[in-house]
Amino acid sequence: MLRLLILLLLLANAAYFAWSHGALAQLGLAPAHQTEPERLLQQVQPELLLVTPATSAPTMSALPVPAASASAPAN
Repeated sequence: MLRLLILLLLLANAAYFAWSHGALAQLGLAPAHQTEPERLLQQVQPELLLVTPATSAPTMSALPVPAASASAPAN
């Protein structure tokens, strides 16, 4: 009985894998292709965006320590 259950689970997993990767598309069983074209239309001049590496960001040791945490605790 347990072998049958394991075999059924393996077959179900194989069928889901085939469906989710489009292997069953010839049979008309492909997942719906989801896109959000309205987000692309909302972009304003996306070619002006410049991505730079984060190497110039200050490290934690270079940040100033607030005066409240640097002094002794109040009585």
